[in-house]
Amino acid sequence: MLKEKILWKAAEIFISRTLKYIDKKPAENLVKLINISEKFTKKIFPGSNFEKFREAVADKDNIWGQYALNIINDTDREYLKKMLLSFGLGGGYYGTKEVRESREKYKCNIPWLILMDPTSACNRNCKGCWSAEYGHKLNLTYDEMNDVVNQCVELGTHFFMFTGGEPLIRKDDILRLCKEHRDCTFLAYTNATLVDQKFCDSMKEVGNLSLALSIEGSEDSNDERRGEGSYHDTMRAMDLLKKNGCFFGISVCYTSANIDAVTSDEFIDLMLQKGVKFGLYFNYMPVGTGAVPELIPSPDQRIHMYKWIRRMRDKKTGKPMFIMDFQDDGEYVGGCIAGGRRYFHINSAGDIEPCVFIHYSDSNIRKDKIIDALKKPLFTAYYHNQPFNDNHLRPCPMLENPQCLRKIIKETGAKSTDLINKEDVETLCAKCDKFAAAWQPKADELWNSTKHPKNKDQFYRDTPEGKKALDKKE
Repeated sequence: MLKEKILWKAAEIFISRTLKYIDKKPAENLVKLINISEKFTKKIFPGSNFEKFREAVADKDNIWGQYALNIINDTDREYLKKMLLSFGLGGGYYGTKEVRESREKYKCNIPWLILMDPTSACNRNCKGCWSAEYGHKLNLTYDEMNDVVNQCVELGTHFFMFTGGEPLIRKDDILRLCKEHRDCTFLAYTNATLVDQKFCDSMKEVGNLSLALSIEGSEDSNDERRGEGSYHDTMRAMDLLKKNGCFFGISVCYTSANIDAVTSDEFIDLMLQKGVKFGLYFNYMPVGTGAVPELIPSPDQRIHMYKWIRRMRDKKTGKPMFIMDFQDDGEYVGGCIAGGRRYFHINSAGDIEPCVFIHYSDSNIRKDKIIDALKKPLFTAYYHNQPFNDNHLRPCPMLENPQCLRKIIKETGAKSTDLINKEDVETLCAKCDKFAAAWQPKADELWNSTKHPKNKDQFYRDTPEGKKALDKKE
């Protein structure tokens, strides 16, 4: 513990000094920061990563060098210092190191981040959102959320995201968690309606909270799904966050109807102008009784998204915004990240679900410890079966491999956690069968014709222990 405190203090002093002189020699000081980071983490992250960072900073035409400088120039200094400490040292260094140790110790998936719903309440009624049906009745108490964070930190997890409902309805409790856990990083997905000057001041004070604002393209495409006036609310919040030097991004659900709008140059350029630093893109999932399977992007639209994401991140052709797509970036993370492999979800009733889109569970925080839930049948089934497809453009056990989810739910006896209408797994997966069949040949063709990064993730089935278990199963 003493060693960790000393390291934290040393990092704090170094970052403060670096940021103090960053305006005079930004590239030089960025390189110093990279070099120190490499020394701290050389046993955890490959040296090639740091070499790429140094190259990006040295090349004025490299968008990632521009991106780093934009963050430094646009973010409040004290806020930035606290963010670098919590995310870099807390989540990046300690988190990665401790999670790996816990995986070895417990022989199960241990997540890098947790997604948690403080409340089911929401002040919007967006089309296709299951949360809109849940009402305002369900909440996790502060003590329950704090206990989850404490349990997860013990396992090495230092990154927490809040969804809902609208999580900022519980913003006082969220800010309290941020103050209590300085070594953790928090992010809230929000409709932006509750972002005001007081909240921006609080964000700067804690320094370990960022926001992902929901938006879906142009004013017309956005308000058609999210309600009249929501676009203007988001623009107002962006202007306020930018003015205050807060770190924020966008959350985009892309559908067959809005995919052109949310991938247009006009949209991305406007987001950059507004101060957006990252974009988290989610494929529409047909979850719940009100789902519209026709909104699932077509195979050709998925190919468009795959190519667009990679063009946006290219050091020469891209734009200085970090964009990721949880469906089409499977090749970088070894497929599906749910079931505790990288994350899991806790809903506002306390149910522990493998994924925010897969509403089934066999455990609840009010009766189960986190480590016990990770070792129960549902999460163990994920652990044994990941990746669900060796083609990581088909990562999901529901959308692209619905036969996998059917099998897991039936074998483990996990129950539907839908808070209004319980949805059996056959009904859910039937909405995915058509897309899965249409996507398979195109995804396989794209996968086989494309060069992929080497993935260093080791799956349970590839370990000696896993091979023995699978041999016995067969």
